[in-house]
Amino acid sequence: MNNEKHVNENMIEGRNAVLEAFRSGKPIDKLYVLDGCQDGPVRTIVREARKHDTLIQFVEKERLSQLSATGKHQGVIALAAAYEYSEVEDMLELARERGEDPFLILLDNIEDPHNLGAIIRTANLAGAHGVIIPKRRAVGLTATVAKTSAGALNYTPVAKVTNMTRTMEELKEKGLWFVCADMGGSSMYDLNLKGPIGLVIGNEGEGVSRLVKDHCDYIASIPMKGDIDSLNASVAAGVLAYEIVRQRLQ
Repeated sequence: MNNEKHVNENMIEGRNAVLEAFRSGKPIDKLYVLDGCQDGPVRTIVREARKHDTLIQFVEKERLSQLSATGKHQGVIALAAAYEYSEVEDMLELARERGEDPFLILLDNIEDPHNLGAIIRTANLAGAHGVIIPKRRAVGLTATVAKTSAGALNYTPVAKVTNMTRTMEELKEKGLWFVCADMGGSSMYDLNLKGPIGLVIGNEGEGVSRLVKDHCDYIASIPMKGDIDSLNASVAAGVLAYEIVRQRLQ
């Protein structure tokens, strides 16, 4: 089954179908709405979307036509998540159940679904208790992410938060501290990465945003021996996650 088909399976078109999806509690990552459309049913859908804190994008008719698989979108197309999202509290509970210090991976605006899927897979194998992603300017749990995670989404909780720095502050109050991956930091081999920890990985192009970086306790760099200057986001996550695993095993 090709990838395009997978994506379409998570696309909901038409007013009744989209409204029903919201009211049934189906997780919706994004809603596309015909710009300027003031019909009662469309306004109701937008209200439901805001109630569920869904990302809403107002677009031209041509954009909707491009996205539409059925040609019967009636001015609204919703993109449903392939999996249910968890809560951050679920991850802390998982750590308690296992009798382990919490180990969370926070992603600052990862946009490539293959990177997100690979990081969820690494998180599972490294024993992390969950992955936290932002609601805006980042990829959600699409079918491509699910496929790339190779089944890890069935076991590793993923939470979507509105404000990453506020989430970090709340977790700090619960005893976690944060390390982010950045070229300018101390070598990861010189840092003590034990205890309740959040590993922060940045966007593929720009890295960790200034605001998120300011909320981190340490900045860790990965020693580089080659001729290029950076690692792919999912590889960097893997390298740092396994340095945390190594130190926990000592």
